[in-house]
Parts: sequence; C-alpha cells; structure tokens
Amino acid sequence: MKNRILKKEHEVGLGGVAIGTAFENITDKQAEDILAGAWAAGVRHYDTSPWYGLTKSERRFGEFLKTKNRGEFIFSTKVGRLFEPVSESEVPPVMWKNPLHYNFRHDYTSDAVMRSIEESLERTGLDYIDIIYVHDLSEDQVGDRYKFFMEQAKNGAFKTLSKLRDEGVIKAWGMAVNKIEPILECIKDADPDICLSATQYSILEHDDAVEYLLPAVKKAGVSLVSGAGYNSGYIAGRKRYNYKEQIPVKIAEKKKKMDTVAKKHHVDLVHAALQFVLAADAFAAIIPGASTPRQVTDNVKARTTEIPKGFWDDLRAEELIHKNVETPT
Repeated sequence: MKNRILKKEHEVGLGGVAIGTAFENITDKQAEDILAGAWAAGVRHYDTSPWYGLTKSERRFGEFLKTKNRGEFIFSTKVGRLFEPVSESEVPPVMWKNPLHYNFRHDYTSDAVMRSIEESLERTGLDYIDIIYVHDLSEDQVGDRYKFFMEQAKNGAFKTLSKLRDEGVIKAWGMAVNKIEPILECIKDADPDICLSATQYSILEHDDAVEYLLPAVKKAGVSLVSGAGYNSGYIAGRKRYNYKEQIPVKIAEKKKKMDTVAKKHHVDLVHAALQFVLAADAFAAIIPGASTPRQVTDNVKARTTEIPKGFWDDLRAEELIHKNVETPT
C-alpha cells in the first residue's frame, strides 16, 4: 500500500453522519456523549465532513477532539463543497434533520480545496488534518455535471492534495464516494493513498466491488475505508437502505435469509457485517456512525466477537455472499 496511515488500532472508527443529524436531531450533549463514549472505548479514528449537518458534525467533532492529544488519533474530513452562511429561510432542502444555516456549492478546484481545508481547521480547532477525502464526486450527487467536476478535480483537487501530502501538510488523500467508477477513474489519473468506499461493499451487497473495485485498488496499492458497512443501519434493523427509505426487494429477501442463517449459528448480524468488511485485505478500517454511546461500544466489541466458521460456510453455500469474497478465518 502507499501511505498506510491506518494501523490495527484504527480498524474500528467513528463516522460523523449521524452526529450531523442525518437520521434524528441529535443534540450537542448527545453528540458529546457519543464522542466521549467512543474515546473511552478506545476509538482513535474519526471521520466527518463539512457536508454533514452543513458544518455541524465537523464542529462537534472538533469541539471534542481539540481537548485530546493530537498525536493520539487519526482525523479525516472532506473537500468538494464550499459553504456560505445564510438566513434560516434560505437554507436549501437537505437530508439533515437540524442543519446549521448555510448554503453550499460543489467546487473541486485547487483554490476551493485550499479554502475548504482552511475552514475545516478553523471549525474544528485542530492543528492539522490527517486524511482529506474528495467528497461526493459521483453521478448520484452531481448528476450530469459529473464529467465537468471530474475534470475540475483532475486539474485541481487531485494535484493539490498530492502536493499537500508530499509537503507533509496532510498524510494521505483519496476519494469518498458512493460509486465505484469515480474511485477507478481517480486511481487511473492520480495517485491517491486511501479511498472511502461509502456504499459499495457490505455483507449484503458487494459483488461489483469484489469483481472490479478490490482488484483495482490492490493493483494500485490504495487502501479502503468502509463508510456504510451496515448499509446506513439497515443491517441493524433500521427502515432505510444506503440513506434511502426505499428498500430494494431483492435486498430485503437476502437479509431475511441471512437473518435465518445468523439465528441458526447464534450470530449477531451486525457483528458479522463488521467482521466481513475487515476480512477483505483492501479494507484498512470501517467507520460506522452512531446515535448513542452504546452503539459505539458495540461496534468495538464486534471486532473480537467469535463467529463460527459454519456461519460463513452456510452463507457461501446458499449463495448469499460472492463465491470469491474474503471472509474471516
């Protein structure tokens, strides 16, 4: 791998989507309790973005982490959007339940990247950022402007982030997207170190990643972080799949069959889902979000929960997982 910044102690991190009020209106106190619970459980890998809650999540992470020894944790955030303060009535419709009063625009130029990083440092109060991800540069987020923004990033963000890494300003950079294609394109045209694979790889849905993404990143020496290993809570029983309320029929059927296998082997499917992601050599870490401190401690516990080999054998025998996928040994 290239800059193998993530070590064993960083395998289970904390993502910032939920703290940004994606699913419920988490208060400042609740956010503080989640972060404190994560720290107490030994979590030393934290990921957020100015997009989450329109800068709210990033501020909350910073408020907590700036009180810690900066050398003890890995912190990542993202570039690709710029934010301007607006009145409450001017806040655009977004997925966040209680965002701060900002409007935003996509911008992947060099100047925008430098401004975004500077503003993230100001919001968090941290001295530096370890990993910078180029965020949401994919068709599901930017629509028919994908090619335009990708060219903008190739000439701007990608070159700038490589320069900042080579100068030691940041330690690593890569893509953070919901689709495979932007990661493949970035690998072809630039030299990223690590990419955040948001919804491409989980125990429920991973065929395309096994066949296309994992071989490509292995060849390029790029590591991966899983950003939605529970499919935004669906594996844990939430009524949403990959941040959407509509659940694909085939996925629902597949999960029902997996639940049956899990029950047979007395396995918690959430624990299995976390271990499944980390069993893939390409994945250096998984960063599930959390709405309560208990969820964080359960994620940490899941890393070492014993899961019988028969569980994985049955999933493979029933063709519920790809025939060539890596599973825990």
